[in-house]
Amino acid sequence: MSSGVRAGHHRMTDSPSSAPSPGTALPDLAAAAAGVAALLPGVRDDRLDDPTPCPDYAVREMLAHLLGLATAFRDAGRKETGPTTATPPDAAGPGLAGDWRTALPERLGELVAVWRRPDAWEGMTQAGGVSLPGAVAGRVALNELVVHGWDLAVATGQPYDVDEASLAVSREMLTPTGDDSLRDAIFGPVVPVPDDASPLDRVVGLSGRRPDWRAAHTS
Repeated sequence: MSSGVRAGHHRMTDSPSSAPSPGTALPDLAAAAAGVAALLPGVRDDRLDDPTPCPDYAVREMLAHLLGLATAFRDAGRKETGPTTATPPDAAGPGLAGDWRTALPERLGELVAVWRRPDAWEGMTQAGGVSLPGAVAGRVALNELVVHGWDLAVATGQPYDVDEASLAVSREMLTPTGDDSLRDAIFGPVVPVPDDASPLDRVVGLSGRRPDWRAAHTS
């Protein structure tokens, strides 16, 4: 349902000059990462096989994906390319690690710290097997946290709040422009939302998800 790396690559080809201008404030991943981490205590072990808005991911696969993307984009920010950054996002992973409740928050913290370094946003890097500018990779990582955080929240019946700055990054990344065949293949066609929809629901719709999606049981 979502392969943010490839979405970022699409944006890179649309806008080759992706490096931030001098003096431009860089996005901060802290709020989005904290939003994901706050959901983890509410994920019950007996609901790990419940569905999520991503048809191919149950809750356990979503958690494994979050752990994998946090690792990949941490290493991408460090410019430490290798197996963690070369693996396509849709490749079968090792499954959910038994220590995910401690490993995922730790990895999210490392991700935030790396992308607070200006050099993470400079030059080229790799994520998901795609070479892309650091300035794009950081925004892709942020969008992945926002969208998959929502996936996890609605799948587990939890409230989910996202800061305006993070939503603005996702909205810019997901808004269709020009030839959107690749974008639609990655995220699915945009789901229309009401004119009075919240900023989060607008981003969810742009990602090809239904903002009114709910798990069959969330109690």
